[in-house]
Amino acid sequence: MPLSPGRLTLTLLASTAVWVATTQPATAIVGGAPDAGEHPYVGQLLFYVPDAADSRFTDPGGWFTCSGTLVDADTVVTAGHCTYAVGVDGSVPANPLKGGTDVWFSVEEVPDFDILPASSTFVPDGNDARYTAWSTALDASTTWHQTASTFTHPDYVDAAFLLHDVAVLELSEPVTLPEYGSLPEADYLDTYYSKAAKQTGLFESVGYGLEGSSPKSSVGGDTRRKADRRLTSFKGAYGYKDISVQFSHAGRGTTGGTCFGDSGGPTFDISTPLLAEQNLVVAVTSFGLNANCNASGSYRLDQPDDIAFLEDPAGAYGS
Repeated sequence: MPLSPGRLTLTLLASTAVWVATTQPATAIVGGAPDAGEHPYVGQLLFYVPDAADSRFTDPGGWFTCSGTLVDADTVVTAGHCTYAVGVDGSVPANPLKGGTDVWFSVEEVPDFDILPASSTFVPDGNDARYTAWSTALDASTTWHQTASTFTHPDYVDAAFLLHDVAVLELSEPVTLPEYGSLPEADYLDTYYSKAAKQTGLFESVGYGLEGSSPKSSVGGDTRRKADRRLTSFKGAYGYKDISVQFSHAGRGTTGGTCFGDSGGPTFDISTPLLAEQNLVVAVTSFGLNANCNASGSYRLDQPDDIAFLEDPAGAYGS
């Protein structure tokens, strides 16, 4: 499991590298439970970064996975580090913040990776051939949907990713479902500042990440799971108060937490039955504080600049 270089102990919780092409159905989310169709609008991203290093290959190019939420038939909300510098038909993008097309999205509970030939058949100097084979298979699939364009928050900086860790995918074709995720009003989470509100608030994180991780091993992944959590802190990490929030990983009536591969995945407010019916995405999974997936943070979507970006992602970059 590669950790993001140059970020101290702060690690990307989403980008799980795709080292092999075929996977067995496995669990995801640390603890938690199978999603069992509860969130059909939450899906998995598979994306290609042309200038990423893959130690098995002599030439650059890496494949990674994240999670994301459909908020309408062709719009997916995810984390900014899940879209930054993704390719355009296999090539490095002119602008790493927008325009990438090498992202595919599946809302299957267990996305189909068996259509992809094993990476080992392309090692060590066939990375371009691997891209051609994988992108061709994904384009032909009925369950993987290619992105027409990506939009990473215009103020996103990869070296300080948690400051503006949000992005949008516009799919090339609609995914028609009976319901989708919805977005919060500005400063929505501020209602949970008090200790009493934190104690009564209940949230649910969903994603396709690992079930467990350590510096030397990892288990699970690539299956949609969910976990009930409490909001524990507005302090985020490294002094960035209110930009990110932290949710519990276990205890106090909760069922688990997030891990690598969950980044970009939603956390819903389910504090009341009425709120739960709104599919309200208050944050996206963003980072971990260690390699063991027992402490993580989520990026708030209710900040005014993010609301403006999410309402008009294509128009957020100015002239």
